[in-house]
Amino acid sequence: MDTSNSQLAHGIRKMSERRTYTVNMTDSNSSRRQFKPAISPTSLFVLMLTLVGIGAFLAGCSADPKQPAHAAAPRAVSVAVAPVLKQDMPVYLSGLGSVTAFNTANIKSRIDGQIMQVHVREGQTVRQGTLLVEIDSRPYAVQLEQAQAQLSRDQAQLGDAKLNLERDTALIPSGSISRQQVDTQRALVHQVEGTVNNDKALIDNARLQIAYCHITAPFNGRVGLRQVDPGNMVHASDTTPMLVLTQLQPIAVIFTLPEDVLPTVAQHMRKSTLQVDAFSRDDQTKLASGKLLTIDNQIDPTTGTAKLKAVFDNKDEQLWPNQFVNSDLLLEVRKNSTVIPSAAVQRGPQGTYVYAVKPDKTVEVRPIKVDLTQGDKTSITSGLNPGDTVVTDGQDKLQSGSTIEPRVVPNPGAKRSTASGTSGS
Repeated sequence: MDTSNSQLAHGIRKMSERRTYTVNMTDSNSSRRQFKPAISPTSLFVLMLTLVGIGAFLAGCSADPKQPAHAAAPRAVSVAVAPVLKQDMPVYLSGLGSVTAFNTANIKSRIDGQIMQVHVREGQTVRQGTLLVEIDSRPYAVQLEQAQAQLSRDQAQLGDAKLNLERDTALIPSGSISRQQVDTQRALVHQVEGTVNNDKALIDNARLQIAYCHITAPFNGRVGLRQVDPGNMVHASDTTPMLVLTQLQPIAVIFTLPEDVLPTVAQHMRKSTLQVDAFSRDDQTKLASGKLLTIDNQIDPTTGTAKLKAVFDNKDEQLWPNQFVNSDLLLEVRKNSTVIPSAAVQRGPQGTYVYAVKPDKTVEVRPIKVDLTQGDKTSITSGLNPGDTVVTDGQDKLQSGSTIEPRVVPNPGAKRSTASGTSGS
């Protein structure tokens, strides 16, 4: 259109400059010339009007008739939306925890001797009473035989002392023996009886030493890496264990919670057994579910937190001692709550609000009252009804009355709801 107008103006300018000239020689000595235009001014003016009209007609034909309609129509904003649901809202208390073996035993020798054989493999799961390590018991077997021989000798002496006491006692009425000799013989009998009892104790001790040579598992557990090999001498005073036995089924998790929530937790514990879920460090994978066992008897004054202990069956061995986990304590479940995604909640000078979607695909600002926030879910008490639709992403481009274009957002099912336990007013 700009090119046509410029060509039209150039043509008009050329035509106005085109003239023919007539020379009137009134005097042969005169050199005066008179110029006359070939086109009259009236005809020139009419020609210009005609050309301007043609240019305007061409410009109107080349213009797009739809362009004004597009400029006047409001532009739709692409946003993510989600429905308002009515569902049960679990209330969690979350804390950082560490896995602890339910029982741990450092297997050490209670006697001095040489390791003859290790009867278990590293990493083997054993039952209570399973033979783990065998120590050379021959020296203690010799001590047992010596104690038994000494017992036989002392028992013979005791029998003789008792017979002599009976004879002396029978002679007292005849006066052939003094009462002092009888009392001395009775004391000798008691003395030999004491020696016999000591011999029996030596026999029991020797048998106990032999039992110590056969080390068995004190509980069901998993054998760790071996620290001492067969053939080495071990002593009762050694600080290094031969191996470590840990009980993994069940297993415990110790986690912390703020001191302010302890009265609520204790109140719910008296009513029922509370469930505890253990999640991986990245807070994405649920490892196991267990039960709250107890609350520690004191609060750490440096952190203002208390320790809680939960027990897990751990049948699939997802938990290992000293593993860091995120622990969620299920305090209660609020039935039939109005729930929206936490991403839909906006906060401003007037309080919390959401952008609610109307049937004509426009939005309006809707004030709400937040009751509880649990990670990516928020429970509200007023402002919305189940079945309404709210905007969850793109609110920074909206205002009341804006036209939207809803888009589908994939549900991140792999990510769990972090249990923050935050309540709103």
